[in-house]
Amino acid sequence: MRLTKQTNYAVRMLMYCAANEGHLSRIPEIARAYGVSELFLFKILQPLTRASLVETVRGRNGGVRLGRDAAKITLFDVVKVTEDSFAMAECFEDGVAECPLVDSCGLNAALRKALNAFFDVLADYTIDDLVKARPQINFLLGLDEFPPATSPELRVPAA
Repeated sequence: MRLTKQTNYAVRMLMYCAANEGHLSRIPEIARAYGVSELFLFKILQPLTRASLVETVRGRNGGVRLGRDAAKITLFDVVKVTEDSFAMAECFEDGVAECPLVDSCGLNAALRKALNAFFDVLADYTIDDLVKARPQINFLLGLDEFPPATSPELRVPAA
């Protein structure tokens, strides 16, 4: 199973907004930070807005911000609104399977169990978890001019 670029950048957009807490984030800034097109991010913005994961503010000084606290947005929340299908095999799709074992297949049961385990893990991680795990994220995204002073690789040795 492979997540789409849409899901990947939806998570990244939410991380950017979380790191930029207290400020509106603008799509051109997010696009520049990740090296992706603004048009692509605007496309991703639609399902995120419908699901209330982000809010948009229109106007000259408008932008986007998280629709709720970053600690309350799980990766599962993002995946379920950005992925079109979780069909891991033909037998997951309604009315498509031609296999005579579709209703009593061990493979079908194993794949469903694996998919549910995948969803459970995604539900355990929030956008806040991803942002707080990387203290240098604001610097890396261009939100701060200087890296955090507590970063071990950036400490200046005492004289």
